[in-house]
Amino acid sequence: MEAFRGVALIGATITTGLIAGLFYAFSCAVMPGLRRTDDRTFVGAMQWINVRILNGWFALGFAGSLLLTVLAGALHLVGDAPDAPLPWIAGAAALYVLALVITFGVSIPLNDALDAAGDPGAASASALADVRERFEEQWVRWNIVRAVVSTGALGCLVWALVLYGRATP
Repeated sequence: MEAFRGVALIGATITTGLIAGLFYAFSCAVMPGLRRTDDRTFVGAMQWINVRILNGWFALGFAGSLLLTVLAGALHLVGDAPDAPLPWIAGAAALYVLALVITFGVSIPLNDALDAAGDPGAASASALADVRERFEEQWVRWNIVRAVVSTGALGCLVWALVLYGRATP
């Protein structure tokens, strides 16, 4: 049982780190890079990113983070598990759920609206400017929040690992 606790906690930490890193990369590299592009390039690039990100590797981190964090917490509820990591695992789960709420409540609807704009090659310049205006600032702002809360979840899991390591012979 002890090995499962450790593996689940390590897996939760790794997958949460991957997703926090993804949100961070968008915040400090992708979106600032796209900020300097014209509207047609911006809309087209974001549409393709939204399509290409839906793959197994992304799903592994995105869903795996919450599943493994909940599993790690559940495994620390049973038997003779050290209880010191449990509040930190719970904190990580709560922060990651907040990132998911933002994703499903803000980011995905904005992405869907961007996709609904259709082919950027066929749209007028003013239509593309309107689409970008409704998308970019709000998406960037909330992605920064996702980066911060998922990094907070990662920090909680790292600390839970430290506590778990101290308590495990």
